[in-house]
Amino acid sequence: MERDPCVCVMGEDVGHYGGSYKVTKGLATKFGDLRVLDTPIAENSFTGMGIGAAMTGLRPVVEGMNMGFLLLAFNQISNNCGMLHYTSGGQFKIPIVIRGPGGVGRQLGAEHSQRLESYFQSIPGIQMVACSTPYNAKGLMKAAIRSENPVILFEHVLLYNLKERIPDEEYVLSLEEAEMVRPGEHVTILTYSRMRYHVMQAAKTLVNKGYDPEVIDIRSLKPFDLHTIGNSVKKTHRVLIVEECMRTGGIGASLTAAITENFHDYLDAPIVCLSSQDVPTPYAGTLEEWTVVQPAQIVTAVEQLCK
Repeated sequence: MERDPCVCVMGEDVGHYGGSYKVTKGLATKFGDLRVLDTPIAENSFTGMGIGAAMTGLRPVVEGMNMGFLLLAFNQISNNCGMLHYTSGGQFKIPIVIRGPGGVGRQLGAEHSQRLESYFQSIPGIQMVACSTPYNAKGLMKAAIRSENPVILFEHVLLYNLKERIPDEEYVLSLEEAEMVRPGEHVTILTYSRMRYHVMQAAKTLVNKGYDPEVIDIRSLKPFDLHTIGNSVKKTHRVLIVEECMRTGGIGASLTAAITENFHDYLDAPIVCLSSQDVPTPYAGTLEEWTVVQPAQIVTAVEQLCK
């Protein structure tokens, strides 16, 4: 926001309250009420306003207080945000970032535990990225703001308390590149967001059992980084996908299709996909855990894949 006066933030409680998870803390004091705009509880209205602002040359960052609330703005995101560059014959660019917390938290109930990446992935003209560390959250956010395309940035409600040393100097990450988290030889594990940590927990157990998993945080949910993914598949010949998204029509399903289409001849075993169960997320903590992939399931899946 210091670098570019066209960048502005809008959403519910993003101003003087600092956002429901304090992501925009202190920005209203620094940049004023017009550039850090508190909106009414009306996602369709302020998302549409953000898209209009982007059409006129601003670079809005629209926050959904919870990703589930953005379903109320689905028309604006799909019919306007994704398509206006095309339907205007290239007259308008829509350099907007739509971001907010999603995923399964700690007993937030079904309506506040949504994973909307599966909903948004089929919208033409939109890029989607998911951050998983403080380092890539900053790098992807900056890249998204500077992009000329509409970008949806998925943050996870349980990752806001992570701490990490990040460089003082300027850095911007690519919106279309996966991250090699752990090189390995036996199996490719593709994951993103919070599940990265479940996978790395499982990886410790797998190493102790003699397995050498390669872990890739795909980060770019649309488009997929098929170069990085393909090179890994050609090396390990086995793929396990671990996601918090729903099993039916989720990111894992699209990733399975893409790998099968492009790298089928390199596979020595069918692709295995571990996803959340197709049920509303229960409020009860023990039941909630059962709906999401746990590290022990990842270990078992790798053992079966590498038989």
